[in-house]
Amino acid sequence: MAPTAVTAVTTQIRTGRSLVTDAEFEMLAAFCADEYGLERCVADRVVDQALALVYVMGSSGEGVNMAPSQQVDPGWHTLILHTGWYADWCRRSIGYFLHHQPNSKVRTRGLMVDVVGKIRAAGFDVDERLWGTAAECNPPACCGDGPCC
Repeated sequence: MAPTAVTAVTTQIRTGRSLVTDAEFEMLAAFCADEYGLERCVADRVVDQALALVYVMGSSGEGVNMAPSQQVDPGWHTLILHTGWYADWCRRSIGYFLHHQPNSKVRTRGLMVDVVGKIRAAGFDVDERLWGTAAECNPPACCGDGPCC
């Protein structure tokens, strides 16, 4: 019997940041940092996760069952506050305008684990510290200089 060849399949993990141009990401992250009083490195992470979330919400059709964590919510608000850009990005990225429809959904750990699972299943990198699902503590966020990072 002849040996069989094994082909390695590599799946490249995407980032939310990869969904926009560098100039767009810069505009969004700078606004998020300024508007919400975040360190710039934290705002970068927040906007990255918000982009992935909104993309998955829109492209999967499961947006009604998803919500941002408290830490990621400023990122989504950053996107929608740039209304013209957001409308155009939605049309280009997911084919339609994804409305922000706040509801009284409680941000439970279970819900966040489910949301993280959907984002990860769509091939995106997940920053679990921003979702409250990391194994260790999850104070808002930091860039490695705090007690939990």
